[in-house]
Amino acid sequence: MSVIGKQIKKYRNQKKYTQEKLGSLIGVTTQAVSKWERGGTPDAEVLPKLADALGVSIDALFGREEQDIRLTLMKKLSAMPQDEAFRSAFNYCWSLILGLSGDESLTEDFADTFTGHPEKSDKRNDYFSKLLCDDGLALARISDDFRHFFLMIRPQEEGILSHFESEDAIRQVFALFADKKTLKILYYLYTVSDIPVTAPLISQGTGLEPHDVERCMKTLCDKQIVHPMKIASVDGEINSYIIRFETNVLPLLCYADGIAKGSPYPVFGICDRKKPIF
Repeated sequence: MSVIGKQIKKYRNQKKYTQEKLGSLIGVTTQAVSKWERGGTPDAEVLPKLADALGVSIDALFGREEQDIRLTLMKKLSAMPQDEAFRSAFNYCWSLILGLSGDESLTEDFADTFTGHPEKSDKRNDYFSKLLCDDGLALARISDDFRHFFLMIRPQEEGILSHFESEDAIRQVFALFADKKTLKILYYLYTVSDIPVTAPLISQGTGLEPHDVERCMKTLCDKQIVHPMKIASVDGEINSYIIRFETNVLPLLCYADGIAKGSPYPVFGICDRKKPIF
């Protein structure tokens, strides 16, 4: 089967068209559609009608749609001011969740929600979108002024747990964030600029005792969440610290906040999973 034949069959099945139905839409016989799907190539003048009937671009019929979409998005985002690019990127993420639902009617119902229409949202509330199926999951917080997105493709061979560290290692992470002094320091470090901060300044900014700060900073350094540094001064070298913004701490805090809020009912939610998550 040729590339175009595979594409025609794929998009025809997505539309739930029979070969006879597709043929009638574009003015050809059922035999012609069957011939294309078995390896034949439609005449050039038929391609626009075929693309319109299937609701795709001509490039998509030749298997180039995904490549073109990626290239178009990259070029479009790279040409925008950064703040506008981030907002647009999130709107694309919201579109991904709707598309992954596999339900065109839902996509149409929710397409404009929280996408360039801030007047439709309410800053007093948090809204969550959650989609869970056998092939993966997609989560998003889609409040007006606080938005983030997570997409995971479920591993097919060994499952999710095979990619995790040991249960003990995971418990240590949660124990780290359960320590209120450590969490207070993390909150403080995320409020300062991306510059080294000394232990006395951390103590002053958090109200914690110096020995508590030293203990917590050692733990954070061991976990590579904070990077230790030396600053030269007239009094000699001074220990200082800088938080590593590239770590997964901020996403973890965002999702912990969602759990803390009691998992508010999402504005968009689908759970169509039959297999165990792990």
